[in-house]
Amino acid sequence: MGNFQHTNVVSITKDRVIFQLQQMQNFDWLQELGEVFCVFDQQDSGNVSFGVQRDKQKYFVKYAGAKPVHFTGNPSEAIQSLINAVPVYQALEHPHVIKLVNHFPTEKGYALVFEWFEGECLHSHWTFGGKAKYTNPKSPFYRFKQLDVEKRLHVLDAILSFHAYVESQNYVAVDLYDGSILYDFHNDKLKLCDIDFYRMAPAINDIGKDFWGSTRLKSPEEYELGAPIDSKTNVFTLGAMAFVLLGGELDRSLSKWDAGHELYEVALKAVEENRENRYGTVKEFYNAWNEASNSMNPTK
Repeated sequence: MGNFQHTNVVSITKDRVIFQLQQMQNFDWLQELGEVFCVFDQQDSGNVSFGVQRDKQKYFVKYAGAKPVHFTGNPSEAIQSLINAVPVYQALEHPHVIKLVNHFPTEKGYALVFEWFEGECLHSHWTFGGKAKYTNPKSPFYRFKQLDVEKRLHVLDAILSFHAYVESQNYVAVDLYDGSILYDFHNDKLKLCDIDFYRMAPAINDIGKDFWGSTRLKSPEEYELGAPIDSKTNVFTLGAMAFVLLGGELDRSLSKWDAGHELYEVALKAVEENRENRYGTVKEFYNAWNEASNSMNPTK
């Protein structure tokens, strides 16, 4: 079992799927929701998730209370995190976010039920880890980067508009990265799927250097214990996201950028290391982005 030879790994069969956990657990409660047709058991967050179907209706079920193979934490903390996520999904309900339709305790944990969205995760590390994400023609991220710039700009616009809304609701984004993006390649639509750790403002970094988030998108203050996590932090992450979707990710040179000089300058200001040099709010960043976009496409 590679890194896990010291761990007891058990296989559980549920309807059409087999998945692995560190300990056996009863999942009969899933039957009331429908038939399980897929499972996501490779996360390190402490959640195991399922696709279930009843009649023609599909749902995404996120569950905490088990011990996934890659999970080293305490299930009770994962349960509490999931319970804490419920009011976040309720407060930030939005067309660009998967919709929470139910939540309930089970014998050993807690479950959130969302409407199913036929999208692929842009950071599907469980099937396209490491270099394969960027080079394998079947990788969702690789395929996304082959899309024309207009389609990718549309995705970023949806992400920016949602986060302007997040800001207007007095929340801040935490742990936003390309793994939060589900993209439907057939219909060119997206949904954000993982806003569990978003917090009400004002917020601070209460963890230190291991604060939630991907090193590819974290701002300097997200490494610093006690630092503010606020609109300027979100401006940085959203600017970094622009470089992930439209440029060379951590290589923020113009030569790797696909979306024109005006938008490049806006994205570059957003990812200023010194937070005082960034846009003051997400709305200000979004307005500057739209202005630059309109100057490139005056007919829009």
